[in-house]
Amino acid sequence: MTRKAAEGEFRSNLHRGGVAEQAKLSRKEKEIALKATKQLGLNVAGVDLLRCSDGPRVLEVNSSPGLEGIEKVTETDIADLIIQNLEQRIHVLSRDREGQRAAGKMPPA
Repeated sequence: MTRKAAEGEFRSNLHRGGVAEQAKLSRKEKEIALKATKQLGLNVAGVDLLRCSDGPRVLEVNSSPGLEGIEKVTETDIADLIIQNLEQRIHVLSRDREGQRAAGKMPPA
């Protein structure tokens, strides 16, 4: 999403009157956001990008991003998608751990 600051305000935060709009990310913007997230060892992050004349720049990476604006703009329950992803990861890890126990590579639970 793109945030625009309220009249007379330089910050575009939604709680300061900023407005959120849908945005189409370029391939480069997606790559940069994913790389920034991975560099910090995060699975979920809110990456704030600046669109500069010489390409996108990372402003900040939020390890606990607010979801209200993005959910409203996209009409998508992002929190639910995050939970589903986490459940899937836990299921895979649990299955892998049971396989290691069965192969005698881990002590019984």
